Amino acid sequence: EKICERVERAREIQQSRFAELSIISNSEMSSDQIKTFCELDDQCKDLLRSAVSALKLSARGYHRIIKIARTIADLAGIEKINSMHIAEAIQYRFKTE
Repeated sequence: EKICERVERAREIQQSRFAELSIISNSEMSSDQIKTFCELDDQCKDLLRSAVSALKLSARGYHRIIKIARTIADLAGIEKINSMHIAEAIQYRFKTE
């Protein structure tokens, strides 16, 4: 039941975030919208750079990781993406390849 509540809350956060746009979820963000809604600190950027190099990620893969990290942060009820969210998103990406 707690998981369901977290998912509902994350969906509400996303609906609020994108209220003025024609999208409803993080997965639909364009690269410009990612820049707007997914501010990353230097630690997050360094972690992503390492992942791009090690996993040979394309720009699409890079953006997908950021979108997943944004969703992980939303599920945790945290406004700003941190390095733990990026690391978890990278793990999910690595498991699917």
